[in-house]
Amino acid sequence: MTRAARDPIRVGVLGTGAISQIVHLPILSEREDVDVVAVSDEDVHKARTIAQRFGVPRVIPDAEMMADPEVEAIFLCTPNHLHEEQAVAALEGGKHVLVERPLAFTPSGCDRIVKVADEASRTVVVGMSHRFRPEAAALRSFVAGGELGDIYAVCGAWLNRKIPLPQATWRQRPEQAGGGALMDLGVQALDLCLWILDYPAVQGVRAVAYRDEYEVEEAATLLARLEGGVALSLEVSWGYFAGEDRHQVRLMGTEGAGSLPPLEIYKQLGGRPLEVTPRQPLPRGGENPYTNAYRREIDYFVRAILGEWDEALPREQAVLMGLVQAAYRSIEESREVEL
Repeated sequence: MTRAARDPIRVGVLGTGAISQIVHLPILSEREDVDVVAVSDEDVHKARTIAQRFGVPRVIPDAEMMADPEVEAIFLCTPNHLHEEQAVAALEGGKHVLVERPLAFTPSGCDRIVKVADEASRTVVVGMSHRFRPEAAALRSFVAGGELGDIYAVCGAWLNRKIPLPQATWRQRPEQAGGGALMDLGVQALDLCLWILDYPAVQGVRAVAYRDEYEVEEAATLLARLEGGVALSLEVSWGYFAGEDRHQVRLMGTEGAGSLPPLEIYKQLGGRPLEVTPRQPLPRGGENPYTNAYRREIDYFVRAILGEWDEALPREQAVLMGLVQAAYRSIEESREVEL
């Protein structure tokens, strides 16, 4: 089936869990340039309920969605261990793909997906929605322009409040999740830190983790050495005792510093530090920054499919997952791991 230039993009959503219900399907349903034509989930009853809620006409098996010529793009919102094979199958089926993080468990898995996408001339976007927050883009532009001098340290934290679970989910099963808090929270926090710095090479990492009631870690801390002598530190936790989650990034340079959220940027001017924080746009309609970032990410994916810009394939994800893989090895072997 072909699509006229002005026809909506026909989309399938694979996986009908929380991220699909809270973010992807509501946002996609609002767009006039997108038509959600099918959903898929191993829990067929749930998939039918979600399809009815959002007016999606078909519930089909995963394999059928990959091969269906009516589906032009697929949103992969499935457990982590399925991402690599499903992304490859979708790309080989001629689909554009948005994959929730992580792209794959290993650098070689990331490289494989990029290779298949390149050969198929299809777009792949990884669900790193924090990149689409205006304050993150602003901080990155200050770094890229050299306005903070030479960056010598970046610190990230992704701390989620401790919420008792009635039972373990796939996120607490190592064979499905690939790890605990470091894989769940650390992947996105590390990506944000590295993306702001334009993804320098990683030279070594030392990590430690805390494991409580699950088979995977509940918290982890790491220190990595980046090219150019930059120190990267990270703290992640599922068990943070506080009134709200904390997501933070802080950069320190020879001529200035920046942090978010909220965005604050200081530069050395006239022999003393002065605040030069640019004003940021407010999300429309009182929408929170979390869903607004996803809205921007989905818009970016759709526009890339429409050819409004050339989206570079996510080759940097191999660097990210190499760092994560080395961090887990450091935890297991209680030593620094060179990359």
